[in-house]
Amino acid sequence: MARKIKSKKARPASSPRQNPPMSGPANRCFGEPSFEPDDISFKDQRPDEAFYKDADKKPLPVPKPRIDPPVMLLDDVLSDDEIQKIRRAGRIVFHAVGDTGVDYANAKSIAKLKNEDTVADKMAGDFTEADPADVPRFLFHLGDVVYSFGENQYYYDQFYEPFRNYMAPIFAIPGNHDGLVYTDDPEQSLEAFKEHFCSESPEHSPHAGGLARTTMTQPGVYFTLSAPYVTIIGLYSNILEDPGVISSEGGKRAGVSDAQKDFLKSQLKQLHDENYDGAVILAVHHPPFTGGTTHGASPRMLKDIDDAIRYAGGFAPHAVLSGHAHNYQRFTRLVGGKEIPFIIAGNGGHNVSPIKRTSGGASAIRTPVKEGDHVFEKYFDKYYGYLRIVVTSNLMSIEFHDTASGLGSKSPSDVCTVDLKTRKLTTANAGY
Repeated sequence: MARKIKSKKARPASSPRQNPPMSGPANRCFGEPSFEPDDISFKDQRPDEAFYKDADKKPLPVPKPRIDPPVMLLDDVLSDDEIQKIRRAGRIVFHAVGDTGVDYANAKSIAKLKNEDTVADKMAGDFTEADPADVPRFLFHLGDVVYSFGENQYYYDQFYEPFRNYMAPIFAIPGNHDGLVYTDDPEQSLEAFKEHFCSESPEHSPHAGGLARTTMTQPGVYFTLSAPYVTIIGLYSNILEDPGVISSEGGKRAGVSDAQKDFLKSQLKQLHDENYDGAVILAVHHPPFTGGTTHGASPRMLKDIDDAIRYAGGFAPHAVLSGHAHNYQRFTRLVGGKEIPFIIAGNGGHNVSPIKRTSGGASAIRTPVKEGDHVFEKYFDKYYGYLRIVVTSNLMSIEFHDTASGLGSKSPSDVCTVDLKTRKLTTANAGY
């Protein structure tokens, strides 16, 4: 029988909240009306690790989006007043993180179960800012919202409850676990993910356990989010542990179409042709390359990305964000004279994993390390944390904030800033 994990002593439900949930259309809810204490327990205590060996071991077809092209505006989700606040401030602030899900089988102890809650709580703490311009406007989740299988029964424990005090919209691309199914699974791949993130209209899901957050209305599991100062192109890299897959790879991946690769090509080409001057971020769960021990690189997926860049006349994203590897890693890649940060933020709550050791295994890798066309710049493999991203008309700063520094700390452990005009990394910071 599975061991029950007791909940921690709850703080009073009447604890004060400095700011109310962010406003959106009347039928959307983002956070609880008043502060709610964390519930460190599992509503669903059915461990599913025994089914893992029966999971599908090949990429699955990707569901077609509801609309073509699958593009949504932040204006569709936030109120006009919130959008005007962003424009008046001259910058947008938002979060990104992956691999937040912690399932019952992997929790093992209250300490591990608290990791996701601590990350979510620290992100929620960013809403209490002296300057309203510093308040994050949304979270873009980099995948693996739930483990080990993407079924509805896990969404309360691993998504709605941990983010109950997150007072802004949450968008997401699926990770491999969000799409994973096992033999005779009663739910289809990505069925639950689509219900919670791709519903036709905002709904109160019965799987939210009575919490206020409504479902998100993304047009598909891959899509573009257009916001003031930034455009985010999110892709689904399928269900394999490794590598990530976003196309048929020249017919090598049976059942997988080239729809996502074609979408990426068309989006980058359109941004190029429009002379778009904002920041462009590509988000995909599997990292194109990694120095981690648990997961490997995805060279064919990287080739697909490069093909799309060439198709778009050399127009490349200003940054590539991923999860999957359960740690923080930052690379700088040189593409056509452009310095592009490739950042992994897969330490959102699930078990952190170490970086590779030196060839002899005696010591850790000393960065920076040059590997072909990219440089391994920085890593943290013992901390949980998230990205806080600040974008202005000229700069994009990507900050990594760890939970080891405490919930009260707002000092980043790492900062990478891209000059949007020169496409070079700079020591300037978009935060001031």
